[in-house]
Formats: sequence, structure tokens, C-alpha cells
Amino acid sequence: MTLSQLVLRSMQKNIKHYYLYFFALIFSVTLYFSFITLQYNDSVLKATNDSGTATAGFEAASYLLYFIVTFFVLYANHLFMKRRSKEIGLYQLIGMTKGLIVRLVALENMLLFVGAVIIGMGIGFLSSRVFAMILLKVLDYDAVVSMTFSAEAITQTGLIFGILLVVILIQMTFMIRRVSLLSLFTASKQADERVKRFSPVQMTVGAIGIGLIVYGYYASTELFSLETGSNLFQNMIIILVTTIGGTFLVFRFSVSFVMNLVRLKKNGHLRPVDVLAVTPIMHRMKGNAKSLTLITVLTAVSLAITTLSYISYYSSESGAERDVPADYIFVDDKGTAFLEALEQEGIAYDKKEFNVATADVNIADLMTNGTTDDLITDLEAVVHLISLSEYQQIDPNLKLEGNEAIITSYTGFLSQFIQIEKHKEINIQQNSLEHTVFIKEIREDNILASRITYGGALILIVKDELYDTFLEDKEEEETLASDIEWSKQTSVFLKDESDRDRTEILYKESGANLLSELSEGPKLLSQEQALKNTLRSFGVIIFTTAFLGLAFLLATGSILYFKQMSEADEELPSYTILRKIGFTQQEIMRGIYAKQAFNFGVPLLIGLLHSYFAVKSGWFLFGSELVTPLIVTMLLYVGMYIVFMLLSIGYYKKIIKRAL
Repeated sequence: MTLSQLVLRSMQKNIKHYYLYFFALIFSVTLYFSFITLQYNDSVLKATNDSGTATAGFEAASYLLYFIVTFFVLYANHLFMKRRSKEIGLYQLIGMTKGLIVRLVALENMLLFVGAVIIGMGIGFLSSRVFAMILLKVLDYDAVVSMTFSAEAITQTGLIFGILLVVILIQMTFMIRRVSLLSLFTASKQADERVKRFSPVQMTVGAIGIGLIVYGYYASTELFSLETGSNLFQNMIIILVTTIGGTFLVFRFSVSFVMNLVRLKKNGHLRPVDVLAVTPIMHRMKGNAKSLTLITVLTAVSLAITTLSYISYYSSESGAERDVPADYIFVDDKGTAFLEALEQEGIAYDKKEFNVATADVNIADLMTNGTTDDLITDLEAVVHLISLSEYQQIDPNLKLEGNEAIITSYTGFLSQFIQIEKHKEINIQQNSLEHTVFIKEIREDNILASRITYGGALILIVKDELYDTFLEDKEEEETLASDIEWSKQTSVFLKDESDRDRTEILYKESGANLLSELSEGPKLLSQEQALKNTLRSFGVIIFTTAFLGLAFLLATGSILYFKQMSEADEELPSYTILRKIGFTQQEIMRGIYAKQAFNFGVPLLIGLLHSYFAVKSGWFLFGSELVTPLIVTMLLYVGMYIVFMLLSIGYYKKIIKRAL
């Protein structure tokens, strides 16, 4: 029998092992090829204006995606070789040399890779159009997406997976040549590490693991505080080390210890659920701590980047409203021609005018007790002053008594980095003028466009008498606090949405979007244009991070599923014994349900906690909405893990039916 005949016959006999590995390869090629093809899609290139930023984003994401694919395929190959260990051992027993076995398995892998790459590229070519449509939807770009055939994508995918094939062949060769014949017959029953009896030291280490995770969570909540902000990178490294290290120790000791306590409380009276759930969990959770830690960390990372990307997309509209708090905005008298054009065109609108003065304040006077120390006593900032009568255009019911004032525009990064509170007094200064006001309320609503306030600043609403005093003082002497080129903002709100397209043109043609007298100077944006610019600028980043998060999710879920399939095959003899001594299929399945809920639930739960604190520490850098994106992405991940868990339960049912 020739080597090629032996390969074909071996593949026919091992189809039950190959299909899992073959699926992993096809899935990886499809994911990678569809993403690479996007970079060469004509519609995508037009939507991104073939920009260097989009190209760099795609390129960086492709490297990360290749890391995910490589990790996934290598792990699948490891499980595949582990399941075939007895077969490889039998080859040696009948006289085949290790070199011949290596050639046999290498040829099988080459055939699988060629087939997977061809099929994966075909599926990826079709699915790339779907991903392109999603990307254009994110970019808010209307276009018909065509099927784009890219020779560059084929070449790049072939080269990348060719390198991966070489790596896998090296991995496979090392395993066959370095492992003894006896260990091949027992490899499928080995966990990552041999389990030993518990000791007080191990219990202590498990408690330390929980403590490290708790400390990492606490440190993440203080990551952007004033006290720790100067050591941002160092604090991030500490959080990563303590969280990941604590996760490993929890899997290695804590979970197994808790399961051991549960078993000891039974006093030897174990039910089928205990035999099939508690005991296997206790030993496998401890023995597979390394792989479970990696899966949990990858789950947390994928969920975090998916949530942050969704926060950016979900917050794009509210972000545009925050940066441009009206349909159209102009300063001073630069919008006179714009308003006249609206009248001539018969476009109905409302307008609100806000005269603005500025003053200096010490924000430290308003900071929340306990969020700063004695060293932070001077935190000067410029605030914009608006009179109560003009603010009543927004809130007609607002009343101020005595020296009361309110603060608005307290949102975004400022509200997270600097914690202030109401019912405190603060001094406002301008030149030689100084006045003390009592902060009655702190609000989030924005009034002034962020572009004309140089990125945003607090707005102080004061009584008209006090505002007039500061306005007169500003006219007498110009200082840094009052050095602005504008003194009035006019906000225009359309009454009919159908007039927007025509109004956009009039806004630019009339010069109402100019901040200075020079046409080439800085320009204001309409709210609609601000939204489109955000989506166009960050749309590719939002899409690629979401795509990578999905890839991480599918990879980690599939790995857990593969592990459960491998464990089910290993436990087949145990199920046969249980069936022979009288246990019914339903009794065994009750234990399987508990075991699968635990195997999938614990990594998912810890991953959700990790991602929550990771996102909570810096979500405000990506948008203004947290709760809805976080809930949606978490529910998505829970749903996907439930699907993988149900697939595992279905496979266990097949194994138990084969037990007799």
C-alpha cells in the first residue's frame, strides 16, 4: 500500500475526527478572507475616500485577526492530535517509523488545508458582501455593494495560511517525535496538569487569587482619577497582571476547592448529578486552569472591544448633539445672510440667541470630598457665563434666588475625570471683579458648540444683574479669560426635516459656518454634518473592532465546545459503566446539564465581570452612552455561549446513546 493510499484510507476512517478540525480551518479562512477582501471592495474604498486612516485601521485589524485565527487553529490542531494519539501509537506498534508517521500526518494536513482554503475563500467571497453592507451602514454611506474579486486578497490569504500550515506541521512533528509511545496511548486522558490533593497553602493561594481580582477591579475604577492619572501606563499593567494572575489562581485552586467542600458535605452520599458534575468539575477545572484562564481573558477582551465599539456607534448621535446643540449654529452676525436665505426659501425655523461672557473659577472648590487630596487645591478653569433670561429659552421654569447659579455642560470626559457636586460656593473672577455664587444645580445639557468653546467648557447660568456686571467689566479690560473672538451664539432649529438638504447648502454658501472673517479659517459644522463626520472618521474603527470582537467570541466559544467534545469522548467508558449498573439516560443527562452550565457559565461569568470593569474604567473616552451598549453586547455573548452549550449537550446525548 502506497503512502497516498494510506492517507486516503486514514482520512476516510477518521472522518469523525477530521470534520471538527476541517470546520475550524474553513471557519478561520472564511473569517480572514472576507475581512481582507473588504479592503479592496470598490464601494468601501469610495466610502472611506481611500484614506490612509482606513487603510491603516484595516491593516492593524488584519494582524490582530491573524493572531486570533492562528491561536484558534493551533488549539484545534492540538485537540485533533490529542484525539488521534492512540492511532499514532498503533502506527508505531505495527512498525512504522516516526518519520513515516510524520509524512503521513503532514500529507493529511496539507490536503485538509488546501481543501479548507479553497472552500473558505469561496464562502468568504460571498460573505464579504454582507460585511461590506454592514460597514457602509455604519459609515452612513448609501451605495450598491458589488461583489469584488481581489487577486491581492487571494494572494495574501494563501501566503498567510501557508505560513500557518508550516507552523502546524512543526507543532505536529514535535508532538510525534518528542512524545513516548506509552504517553500516546494516555494523551487523550491527560489534562493540562496533574491534580494533587488540597493543602492549606493551596487554599490560601486560591483566596489570594480572588483578592488579586478584587484589587484589579478596584484599581480599574481609579484608573483615570487625578491621583493616579500621572501613572496611567503603569497602573494599566498592574491591573492586567493582577486580574489575569488572579483568574488563573481562581481556576487553579478556588473553584476546585469549593467543589471539594460541596463533595465533602455529602458524606459519601453522592447522587448521579454529583458523580457526573461536581467531581469532574473539581478535577478538570483545576487541571485545565491554563486553558480556561486564556479562554476567560479572551472572552473579556473580545467583549470589551465589542462594547467599546458599540458605545462609539450608539453614542454618535448624542455626541453630535453634544458638540453641536442645534441644527445649525453661527456666531455674532455671520449668519445674517443665512437667515435671510431661509426666509427667501420659505424654510421654517426657530432660533435662540445666547450672549456669552467668560470668567475664571477654581474647580477645586466644587470637587467632591474624598476625590482629591490636600495637594490639589488649585484647579483653575475658564467658564462661560450666560444670563438667566436667555437660558429660560431652554427652561422657562428655572428660577434663581440671591447668589444662586447653576452649572450646565457637565458631561463627557470632564464629568468622569473631575467629580464636582452642587450646594457649594465658588468664586468667579474677571480682571479685578470677583463674585461668590452658590451652585444650586449641576446639569448635563449643552448650549454652546464645542468647536467655538475650544473643545467644551463648563457653562455657568447666573442672574441677569450679575451677568451684566461681568459683561461690562469684560468690555473695559481684555484678559486671557475673556480673550475670545465671538460674544454671541445663535442656534437655529428646523421645523421641517424635509428642508435639511437645502438648508445644508445655504449654510455653507452664506458663510454662516465661518468662525473668522477668513474663508480658509476654522469652520462650524451642522449637527447632521457632525454626525456624518464622526461616522466617517471612526466608522472603520468601530466596524473593525466589532468584527474582531465577534471573531474572538466565535473562537473562544468554539474552543470550549471542542474541549467538551474531547472530554465527552474520553468519558465514554464511564458512561458505559453507569448504564450497565442501572443509571438511565435521563439521570446521566441531569448531571451533564449541571456540568455544561458550570463549564460554560464560570468562564463566561468571570469574563463578563472582567469586561465590565474594563469598560467602566474608560468608556467615556468612546461615547456618552454606557448602559444600553453594555447590556446588548453582554446579552449577545450570553446568547452565543448558550448556543455553544446546547451544541455540547447535544454531542453528550449522542455519546451517552452510544454507551450501550
